[in-house]
Amino acid sequence: MSIVWREGIISDVEIRLLNKRTDSRGWLSELFRSDELKPELLPAMCYVSETLPGVTRGPHEHVDQTDFFAFFGPGDLKLHLWDYRPDSPTYCYKMIVLVGASNPTVVIVPPGVVHAYRCVSDIPALVLNAPNRLYAGKGKKENVDEIRHENITDSPFVLDE
Repeated sequence: MSIVWREGIISDVEIRLLNKRTDSRGWLSELFRSDELKPELLPAMCYVSETLPGVTRGPHEHVDQTDFFAFFGPGDLKLHLWDYRPDSPTYCYKMIVLVGASNPTVVIVPPGVVHAYRCVSDIPALVLNAPNRLYAGKGKKENVDEIRHENITDSPFVLDE
């Protein structure tokens, strides 16, 4: 499949810098507040993952789920986003954003936006995700809302170095 991607801001993707409040004990940063999110984006669950140096997670997308990622360190990741929604005004746009310790960021990724990230630092990076859907549904008895692209031959979702 051959798609020509255009660089640009993707519609409905929200990127927010995290405001770290630092004192003698360390730091604190609000990731989200229910009074600042649309009701349909409120988290249904939350998990944290570690990505080791040089490791890539994705690319994949969701049909219904919106991901609410918090990238805060200690390492850095290069986040890749591709708008694969035919009805979107930014269809076939791609974005690359450095996130993590050097750029603490929350990124909200809507359904249909393919995403992947690679740890580009010499130390692991932690990622918190608070999606608005339960993984595998209630009681983990439903199909997982995930379309995986990483093992597809000739995938149009290629991570630039």
